[in-house]
Amino acid sequence: MRYLRVLAVAGATAFSATASFAADIFAPPPPPVKESFGNWYLRGDIGMTNQSVDRLNNVLFPGTPNLVFHDLNFESGMLFGVGVGYQFNGWLRADITGEYRGETGFHGFDTWTDGVARFNNYTAKKSEWLVLANAYVDLGTWWRITPFIGAGVGMANVTIHSFRDAGTTGNPGFPTMAYANAASKWNFAWAVHAGLAYQATRNLTIELAYRYLSLGDGQTGDIIAFDGTNNINNPMHFRDLTSHDVKLGVRWAFGPDYEVVPAPLVTKGGGYVEPPSIYAPPPPISPRG
Repeated sequence: MRYLRVLAVAGATAFSATASFAADIFAPPPPPVKESFGNWYLRGDIGMTNQSVDRLNNVLFPGTPNLVFHDLNFESGMLFGVGVGYQFNGWLRADITGEYRGETGFHGFDTWTDGVARFNNYTAKKSEWLVLANAYVDLGTWWRITPFIGAGVGMANVTIHSFRDAGTTGNPGFPTMAYANAASKWNFAWAVHAGLAYQATRNLTIELAYRYLSLGDGQTGDIIAFDGTNNINNPMHFRDLTSHDVKLGVRWAFGPDYEVVPAPLVTKGGGYVEPPSIYAPPPPISPRG
């Protein structure tokens, strides 16, 4: 009888140990902890501008009979920008950018008649400083390529200088010449973006983007005749300046998200021993579609 009692106690102990071991082995591991160290990035851009102006305006134009404008256009120019931004999650990011838009030449002329054919030929140069706050939506990633769209608002400082007005006063006519000093003007500006981003490394992303940009208006200083005549304050206004820009940019990210991955499970006394945290980068981007 005593032998049977010993055997029963041993069997119960073995069963309890086996159950505890099985609980250790088959219990689900604790979920990994996601810790964010921030997703700040710096960016730099270069590109080309293709600018246009809707119309010219001057206080003398309303009294000019049969006035018609022709071929108002700007030359292409360079742009250079820098900025800082934040990637909120896998699809939303935002940045603030500062940009210098290089000098571009303006050419245009008008014709008018009061019984005699007349014309004015205009030339000038223009440049801008631009500050924008932008937000972007990333539309998914395929083979490390992410299409995106975005919009921005901000301020543009438009400077126009070297304005010249060469024309005629009659037929055959006498040549006329007028000029204006440089002037700058701050305007509300807005933009829409679309492009492709390629993630070259974990931290480095290369962008090719198109941007439509509205810069507001620009104006010259007061226009003065070549002989010094200046009977009225009449700066030339450049109305509704816009630009189609193509940009090549790079983004350098700091502190991407890391996932705390638990070490292999270790049992001690019938339970888990808290594993040391191992900071491991997220898995490589895999192509979709």
